[in-house]
Amino acid sequence: MAVALNGRMEKRLPIAVVVYLAKIQDPVNAAELTYTDNVSADGACVISKRAWQPGESAQITSFKEQSALCGEVVHCRKCSNDRYAVGLTFHGCKVTWRTYRDYASS
Repeated sequence: MAVALNGRMEKRLPIAVVVYLAKIQDPVNAAELTYTDNVSADGACVISKRAWQPGESAQITSFKEQSALCGEVVHCRKCSNDRYAVGLTFHGCKVTWRTYRDYASS
């Protein structure tokens, strides 16, 4: 009997990391300076000024370490009048940011 898995495979940790968020097609010119709401090894929820569509490709780059990750938008929900919570999943890469590693190992 096959079991269908829904949702996340790893727990998201409530870590705020300052990041640049941009479309893969234009990571330099349209990068938005923002922050994460939570992070796991395979994804993150990032706060954005604009609505994103599921399936869009995004790049987030940690401000401190300048380490970039590419991901796919899984969901986008409005969280205030001018902000959106954007759920990203990272395919083929893991979060290696020091802040995440330090928090996850404690």
